[in-house]
Amino acid sequence: MTNLSVNINKIATLRNSRGENIPDVVAVAIDCQRFGADGITVHPRPDERHIRYADVWALRPRVVEFNIEGYPSAEFLDLVIGAKPEQVTLVPDAPGVLTSCAGWDVEANFEFLCGVVERLHSANIRTSIFIEADVEAVRRASATGTDRVELYTKPYSDNYRRDREAAVAPYTEASRAAHRAGLGVNAGHDLNLENLAFFRQRVPFLDEVSIGHALICDALYFGLETTIAKYKECLKK
Repeated sequence: MTNLSVNINKIATLRNSRGENIPDVVAVAIDCQRFGADGITVHPRPDERHIRYADVWALRPRVVEFNIEGYPSAEFLDLVIGAKPEQVTLVPDAPGVLTSCAGWDVEANFEFLCGVVERLHSANIRTSIFIEADVEAVRRASATGTDRVELYTKPYSDNYRRDREAAVAPYTEASRAAHRAGLGVNAGHDLNLENLAFFRQRVPFLDEVSIGHALICDALYFGLETTIAKYKECLKK
């Protein structure tokens, strides 16, 4: 099965809206794992508007498969090298961006990414580079020495209802190219209960999906345990 990593940023957003510790992000992460999630994802941003750097330290001893996403600033790299998650996903977000909205231009940032990957590998941390579903981007990402790529799936989600075969085709090819290059394949952004099963069926070699916003929204109706079970069902072969 493809692994499900639950992004708990939205839990932290809800907590921060009241300035207290309800809901408790650590307790929710523990419950997600107990309910069947294969991992937990967080994306701390410089303004700490949802996940805080302190949350990373609190979560680290309680999370079995920890994925930390973020722009590789000096502060971010110090955090992840200290916390040593199982995986760091490098995203090209500007500091004030609302949410991730594009993959890396790997060619333009090649030397920078090579240096970051090397530094993370020296700390024995698996790396993933967030990219568009493009075979050339996969090829250049592979040359950085990264372990995995994460395919940015918003274009797939946006076009799923219009023509799902056309929407998924670039991801199928990108995943095959990554596999040929010896890379693991992750995916994320706007995957949900409507479009996830088809994506899983059409994209081979898919190691992991990271899902937050849609999953937490569904949990408002179905409950967290049932929601995680529904997403896991979508990921079965």
